[in-house]
Amino acid sequence: MTVTRSLGRPTTLARAIDALGFVQADPIRSPARAQDLTLRPRVSGYRAGDLERLYPSLGIEEDVFINYGFVTRSLHALMHPRSVSALWPSPRNTRAQSVLAFVREHGSVHPRDVDAQLSHGSVTNYWGGSSNATTHLLDALHYKGQLRVVRREAGIRIYAAREPGAGPAAPVERRARLDALVDTAVRTYAPLPAPSLSILVRRLRYAVPHLRRELPTALERARQRLRQARVDGVVWYWPRDEVVSAHPAGDIVRLLAPFDPVVWDRRRFEMLWGWAYRFEAYTPTSKRKLGYYALPMLWRDRIVGWANVSSNGSELDVEFGYVESRRPRDRGFSAALEAELERMRVFMTAR
Repeated sequence: MTVTRSLGRPTTLARAIDALGFVQADPIRSPARAQDLTLRPRVSGYRAGDLERLYPSLGIEEDVFINYGFVTRSLHALMHPRSVSALWPSPRNTRAQSVLAFVREHGSVHPRDVDAQLSHGSVTNYWGGSSNATTHLLDALHYKGQLRVVRREAGIRIYAAREPGAGPAAPVERRARLDALVDTAVRTYAPLPAPSLSILVRRLRYAVPHLRRELPTALERARQRLRQARVDGVVWYWPRDEVVSAHPAGDIVRLLAPFDPVVWDRRRFEMLWGWAYRFEAYTPTSKRKLGYYALPMLWRDRIVGWANVSSNGSELDVEFGYVESRRPRDRGFSAALEAELERMRVFMTAR
């Protein structure tokens, strides 16, 4: 079920995003950005960079859901307006308003243009380092919903002002919005063991910080609303309108992104496939076991190993690792792996 419900037949980019609801983004490009690697097996003919190239025409938004990424506009509407007063201490508010006024005056702006006109020095960022204060203010205005990302240029977000939306939702509407947000998260990542469902709902505090106190009751409603089954003492949840499918996964090899919905829940990953996958890009080289950006290797409905992939022009450089210390001997595996590597090579080739 985990594989077949998330990785069905490839479709169009718009339909794939609509089916997922949310695609997590990550700036590391090894061999491509996480959002591209996630969409690659779900979109026919997808190539690295297609999401960024087609973003203005897709009717989607960059925003924070359970992480930062790309969301449908219907999902975006459920999360706004955000009330995030903690981001607006009095001295910063004046500077934020000057940035917002500049963007409104100029239409769409590159952060460097804002900084050239309204340089605010630097601030201490989340990791304790130094960040450009103007960029920090643009990010805060975007998070609050007063700016939107209209496109990217060489990976840099280009901002425009967003028209003010409606005021805060009424209590009944807040409940309906939270339930819809939970259902979207579950639809993206199900089936979920009970502890993972709790973590996923708690992470919605980033999507709706103004409703974070209502998340515990939203979790209780979800436990009552969702389909569920107990397997080996663990309760699993999935959308209530889905029936568990017994269809086989097919003789296909797929190399998945570390943030792919099939891989994202590390607890579930270990429960289903019996070994611990770790994202090691930020692990010291001497302590890595899988590699800098290891892509889990899915064969049929089993994760049988991983691959570290880099591109050398039109060719791929691939290093493999296998869970059982050797590649599967199943009939058809070698041909399926070669087909996946060819798909990866085409994916890496610029349009």
